Amino acid sequence: MITVLTGGSTPERDVALAGAAQVVSALREQGFDVAVVDTVSGPLSDDRERELLIPTVGKTPPTDETLARLASQELGAALTELPEIRDADLVFPVLHGRQGEGGEVQAILERAGVPFVGSDHVGSEQAMDKDVAKRLFRNAGVPTASWLVWPAKEGEIEDLGFPLIVKPSKVGSTVGLTMVHAMDAVGPAVAVAKRYDDQVLLEEFLPGREFTVGVLGDAALAVGEIIPVHDLFDYECKYTPGMTQEIFPADVPDDLETEMRALAIRAHEALGLRDFSRVDFRLGADGRPYCLEVNTLPGLTATSLLPQSAAAVGIPFGELCTRICQLALGRVASRNKASARGL
Repeated sequence: MITVLTGGSTPERDVALAGAAQVVSALREQGFDVAVVDTVSGPLSDDRERELLIPTVGKTPPTDETLARLASQELGAALTELPEIRDADLVFPVLHGRQGEGGEVQAILERAGVPFVGSDHVGSEQAMDKDVAKRLFRNAGVPTASWLVWPAKEGEIEDLGFPLIVKPSKVGSTVGLTMVHAMDAVGPAVAVAKRYDDQVLLEEFLPGREFTVGVLGDAALAVGEIIPVHDLFDYECKYTPGMTQEIFPADVPDDLETEMRALAIRAHEALGLRDFSRVDFRLGADGRPYCLEVNTLPGLTATSLLPQSAAAVGIPFGELCTRICQLALGRVASRNKASARGL
């Protein structure tokens, strides 16, 4: 049995549920026995699946009041007491935000000895903390935009230049992100970001085209270009049909494609990730690619960026979900063999 673990109480709850809707359907079509567990409400009945697993996302995240209520109901470590988790052959997290992508759920599963797809808690934590991730990128020779951690001195901020990006350090889907054009706008933008995280980053704005590269196992998939209606690929553009043009494979020179695919693997490895990820880039004024971030649990609807990256190299959505499971099951089998040999 594969248990899809989804929902959560982060601003990206709706994104997680939309992805789970399609992952569950795809795995069942591939012949897997699939159960579904919400980290807030527990196992989902057939009726609750139909109610919650809706393959669309609204224009805005859930309200603060809704998130506070959901957070108070999180099962936490009690998840591993559920038969659907404890007895699963494999858990497939379809979660977003700090709770799901930041290593908390992964640590709970690891302590209970429950196998799961995706990166372990260390890699997840490193990727979610954008300050830590960017330091690891630089150490590995992966270019990334210059940044500061708030609070910062006015002179340091001016050195980054305007416009610049203000964003929470440990939140995805561009939730809480603002582009600011002058010093007097920095404070209000920091206040917005602090609604979602106590650590805020100020980042150099890169003016060029935006790209993404999927990683599956040890291979980089197709490079895709992202062209949003807004100046930035924000929450509304990401999850509202028709507000972003996504081109796979991207129309770029061969040398730029090769460079981004190589950097995607290097960034994935620098963070110690496994199974799959999605690496985002933006071109700087010099025309070279700079890594924005790595998503350890990227969106997994059939039209999300990782599935599109896979489809462009001949891997349809159902096969992508199956390959992710096979990577994790192979790791479990190898570990069991090593344990049987006393290694």
